[in-house]
Amino acid sequence: MEWIQSTLRLMAMEARELRPGGETIITRLADILIIQTIRSWMAEDPLAKTGWLGALQDKQVGYALLLVQRDPAREWTVASLAREVAMSRSAFAARFKELVGESPMQYITRWRMNVALIWLREEEVTLGELAKRLGYRSEAAFSRAFKRYIGVSPGAARRNGHIANP
Repeated sequence: MEWIQSTLRLMAMEARELRPGGETIITRLADILIIQTIRSWMAEDPLAKTGWLGALQDKQVGYALLLVQRDPAREWTVASLAREVAMSRSAFAARFKELVGESPMQYITRWRMNVALIWLREEEVTLGELAKRLGYRSEAAFSRAFKRYIGVSPGAARRNGHIANP
């Protein structure tokens, strides 16, 4: 593809000449190359059309995924997500499961637990605050859900730097 070669030549020129703003130009061009590569892969590889990545390409299910990711604390239900994307509850649930490979509520739990793991490792946040930020009514409810899903308590995950791959 000619545009890739042209972009790489421009990046090389910027690297050689070291002009003001050159580093920013190189960074932005690298970002564009990565995005275009991902787009090409998604368009051509059948595996990119499955799971949550494939679901992002669906207007309604993709939007539902973004809603959950942006606001994990919201009291999401299948009905509330379906309403947000202008679908019936049953049609949304079926399409979500078909595209994502799990139910909307399973996805929400998985998303929240993965976010919890990141926050436990990277932030000085109390379990009560973490529970609130992830939509749990109490620290105890969050701790039970976390242990059930991750296999260890939030405190143990924080102390041990537990990295799960749920």
